[in-house]
Amino acid sequence: MTGDLRAFPAGFDWGTATAAHQIEGGNWNNDWWAFEHTPAPDGTNRVEAPSGDACDSWNRWRDDVDLVARLGLSSYRFSIEWSRIEPEPGQWSHAAIDHYRGQCETLLARGIDPVVTFHHFSTPRWLAARGGWSDPPTADAFAGFCRRAATELGPGIRRACTINEPNIVALMGHLLGVFPPGHADLDEFLRVTAVFNDAHRKAVDAIRAAAPGVPVGLTVSMTDYQALSGGEAQRDELRATAEDAFLAVTEGDDFLGVQTYSRFRVDANGILGREDGVPVLPMGYEYYPASLGNTIRRAWEVTGGKVPLYVTENGIGTDDDTQRIAYVDAALDGVLDCIDEGIDVRGYTYWSLLDNFEWAFGYRPHFGLVAVDRTAFARTPKPSFEHYAGIVRANAH
Repeated sequence: MTGDLRAFPAGFDWGTATAAHQIEGGNWNNDWWAFEHTPAPDGTNRVEAPSGDACDSWNRWRDDVDLVARLGLSSYRFSIEWSRIEPEPGQWSHAAIDHYRGQCETLLARGIDPVVTFHHFSTPRWLAARGGWSDPPTADAFAGFCRRAATELGPGIRRACTINEPNIVALMGHLLGVFPPGHADLDEFLRVTAVFNDAHRKAVDAIRAAAPGVPVGLTVSMTDYQALSGGEAQRDELRATAEDAFLAVTEGDDFLGVQTYSRFRVDANGILGREDGVPVLPMGYEYYPASLGNTIRRAWEVTGGKVPLYVTENGIGTDDDTQRIAYVDAALDGVLDCIDEGIDVRGYTYWSLLDNFEWAFGYRPHFGLVAVDRTAFARTPKPSFEHYAGIVRANAH
């Protein structure tokens, strides 16, 4: 960082994030593990590589806490694995809940707020076998899980996210067929959207009842949809289906998590390919850090400025760590601009702490501030790790 720094508000929350299935390893009892090991109808693999041992964070989570502490962060967002805690319907694993309680208590002892996500993409096999998120009773099953888990973990939670990016699970799993259960059915997508939204509202009530005083919210994947001339109607339709249906159920929540990575340009025929001259990242989308500020503004507008915002995910999958540093710097410029405009943005969370399992892309995309050896599991901080730590220490950029 050089030149004049722009300060973030006092008390601005700095964090990083992970998800259980992406880092723990050995999560065989959920729909993702089953999906990874079941060939597609044409016989091809559904993922580039299965999750396997991931980052072995089930055993090495203390190493991860040490890294978060070295960054000087005020929060760490991680998820609890439903399929470990409730391996069969009504069967509760006290060992698993003690494991997550230990994480919360250790983070608090290090001065780090645990931000707990109750569902991050992976669903128990037994629930998937009953229809998963296309089955309306799943909303009640999830609320019951949230109630009991929040009762057990509530004293150690400082902020709760009900569901991570339900719009992505609905889209990728039930319309595009590249996430579990691998379906492509518009009616099912719309039904899943309704079930997720019902589940969120019921989960908010359940967590608030079980853990009074813990702020609760939803995290939504947002894309910077940009309309070219004649593409306004297409853009608005995409937003309405992919985002607004989910943003609409956040009224009354304690916060909304905005999760943004890039943009899509839209004309009258739909989404366009990448723009010439704009770098393309390993996951196939454009390098476009300005998307974060644009989606923060839109989230604030759609919710009527009634729900405080956190950036609960933002980052870049790249092998070029210099590019990662530039992306974070540019994205944070957008956050500061939004704050200057009067938008209530209370924190920024970089995705991700570790290079981890990136769903259908296997281990190819590298989002982490920390590299992870795939066999020894050694953690090696990258230059972006120290760069981010410097921003956090200064509370300025």
